[in-house]
Amino acid sequence: MSETVFQKIRATTILSVRKDGRAVMAGDGQVSLGDTIMKHSAVKVRYMYDSQALVGFAGAAADAFNLFDKLEAKLEVYNGNLTKAAVELAKDWRTDKILRRLEAMLLAMDSEHTLIISGTGDVIEPDESVAAIGSGGPYALSAAIALTEHSDLDAKAIACEAMKIAASICVYTNEHLIIHELKRDINNSSLK
Repeated sequence: MSETVFQKIRATTILSVRKDGRAVMAGDGQVSLGDTIMKHSAVKVRYMYDSQALVGFAGAAADAFNLFDKLEAKLEVYNGNLTKAAVELAKDWRTDKILRRLEAMLLAMDSEHTLIISGTGDVIEPDESVAAIGSGGPYALSAAIALTEHSDLDAKAIACEAMKIAASICVYTNEHLIIHELKRDINNSSLK
């Protein structure tokens, strides 16, 4: 009798960086199943709410897309208020019998806030101007903190270099990067 072994899908590094009024989010493209790379060019970062928010995921892709849809619906209900939408999503995620089985984390940012959202009900706004999730998250986070504090690189360049460093260390992260930036509103110089 053969035994079926379910391997955990491991994927990703998602990083957000804020510097000098710019806000960017980067994600790598690798999806791995066990010790096999299944995909090199997955897109794990996307704009939401008329490009006023950026959201990236780490974990099971199908679960993350379900959460993307739910967060986007919450953003619509709360008129783009990312903090309120994230708290309400986290409440649903933790208490709903089906949602609480989802295995993913979200990193979300708008012009004012960066939030890490988990299925345990956590909505964390990091103290630093950088945040990261995923298997390569600690590597990208460390690199981004150092580059933010000790270089003249802009937010996008910091995200790119930090992600490359993570890819050189984490076997679940590659250098096929998607980097999106929140646009600035020229009229009032705030990020949009």
